[in-house]
Amino acid sequence: MTDFLEPLKNALENFEFRDLVDIIIVAFILYMLIRLFTKTRAIRMVIGLGIILIFARIFDLLNLSAVSWLLSWVLQASAVLLVVLFQPEIRRALEKLGQGSFFSRGREPAKDAARLIDEFLRAILNMAKHKVGAILVFERKTGLSEVLESGTMLDADVSSELIENVFYPNTPLHDGAMVVRDGRITAAGCFLPLSENKQIASELGTRHRAALGASEISDAYVIVVSEERGTITFVFDGKLTRNIDSKELRKILTELFMPENGNSRKKNVDLSAETKEINIAQIAEANKQDGEEDDR
Repeated sequence: MTDFLEPLKNALENFEFRDLVDIIIVAFILYMLIRLFTKTRAIRMVIGLGIILIFARIFDLLNLSAVSWLLSWVLQASAVLLVVLFQPEIRRALEKLGQGSFFSRGREPAKDAARLIDEFLRAILNMAKHKVGAILVFERKTGLSEVLESGTMLDADVSSELIENVFYPNTPLHDGAMVVRDGRITAAGCFLPLSENKQIASELGTRHRAALGASEISDAYVIVVSEERGTITFVFDGKLTRNIDSKELRKILTELFMPENGNSRKKNVDLSAETKEINIAQIAEANKQDGEEDDR
């Protein structure tokens, strides 16, 4: 333990002001890199490489030479590996740096959550009523930058009219997916990865397979409107919930935009069941009172 703390002790004794500046600069660079990777799937790879680095240090301290040699070889090859794996993110960072938008702050979370819920609810129900096919992807913690790049950037305020116009048949963007980020319609006409799940029902088409694929690579909420049947399907975590009604759809949107009012789908279901029981009890009590009045 003394040998382990000796370098730290020497570093503190020789600590200077320029060392503080050096630490601040490195911390700022790491912070900007984390911001860059947070909105992409690359954050998982970064975490994986970080875990390898930690274990390599631990095995080195334990003098496990074989494992240390293996992990050190992986880390030596990581320079080339990083360039290959993060090529899209590196290109995007350089573009942002050239445009002067690298240091811009991200959008604040949507404040008009109630309006957003009503707009999406109205649009989805109208499209289901008229059998207009649609697929809406609501980005959450896992970024979908790769998906966004495949579509047309809109960065528009949410309105039911805009959503319905985008998915209106024979319009340029109606076949792709609409991606919603931070309460704004970020892009439309986006291509989603198709799921390779062999257990998908045969009557489900490309939209449902694409929605399932998006939910398998991220934690996004995906809502699909069937063009053939006019039904609404909710997709999350590689699972499909078909034939969603307006009440369940509102619960899902509330959980998405107002998480403090609906922390989980199970909570919403429990509240709905509790409300139903209360209503039944109230109705029974009212009928009892009406019967007593009739007897009088």
